[in-house]
Amino acid sequence: MSVGAGAAGVNPFMGTPPIGPADVKAAAGRIGPRIRPVTMVAADPGPFDRTSLYLACESTQVTGSFDARGAANFALYHQEHGALPEAGVVVAASGCGNAGLACAWAARETDSRATVFVPADCAWQVVGRLHDLGAEVRRADGDAGQAARAATTHAELTGALLSHAYDNPLIAVGAGTLAAEVNDLVGAEIDTIVLPVGGGALLAGTCAALEHTGIRIVPVEPQRSRTLSMALEAGFPVDVPAPGLAGDSLGARRVSQLALDLARTAGCHQPVQVTDEEVDRARQTLWEQRRLAVDYGAATALAAIQSGAYVPDVYERVVVVLTGANTDPATLVR
Repeated sequence: MSVGAGAAGVNPFMGTPPIGPADVKAAAGRIGPRIRPVTMVAADPGPFDRTSLYLACESTQVTGSFDARGAANFALYHQEHGALPEAGVVVAASGCGNAGLACAWAARETDSRATVFVPADCAWQVVGRLHDLGAEVRRADGDAGQAARAATTHAELTGALLSHAYDNPLIAVGAGTLAAEVNDLVGAEIDTIVLPVGGGALLAGTCAALEHTGIRIVPVEPQRSRTLSMALEAGFPVDVPAPGLAGDSLGARRVSQLALDLARTAGCHQPVQVTDEEVDRARQTLWEQRRLAVDYGAATALAAIQSGAYVPDVYERVVVVLTGANTDPATLVR
């Protein structure tokens, strides 16, 4: 295995395909003692009365989202290889702060330090939690794109290890441990896993984890921001418009090349799209019927089932992934 070095650290993934089940298994062994196992609950199938429906509640994960898995794998891998610099780790966060919170926690777990660049409109609750985790928080002058550019500049100037919310194979295989756990828990009882996609770390990791299992993977996108669909149509990742409500956690402007490549080779179901209204309705359903508080992006996968954007076959057994809960609970009370 050849290892390259650079601003984003070491990269052990040089093969074709670039990541697979063995990489996800290695990540699971690395991060297992640090993370919480996914919580699986049976759900009401709604209009699909002959469908078995499960919720994978990654909203209960450390730091409130699946991002903790990727961040932990990224930081621990570099620690194992003596590649955590004195300047620590730097990352750009989105509005709900999932990647930033995960990076800050992972840095603390590895006795390192984290610098997190947040967009100008980042909520004060997120900034407060980042400070609680020991991160140095720097607010960019503009949006998440400006925060990302500032994080890259900071890495170049200080030698800090540049992390990423989704576009890194170490982040992806860490995220893939979620699907591996689901497969271990109920793999013999499910046919399909439905998950939201923005930048694509969870999609890429899920494709790697479930290779050769026969489990169908259904990516769900906000209708206003079809990162995967547009990349599939163009043949390469392209910038997309802002994603509306689900942009709190699915705010990537493009899907990663890794996710695009794996979606093709894994034979994923064609991406399905949901509207802001459908996302809002699914999120409200989770709160009113189950008292589960999730962010808008996390409700995207369930919205595909509720709205009929994805219609399961008769007797199809489906897992819906709820990716995170970093949200303002005041928006759930109506």
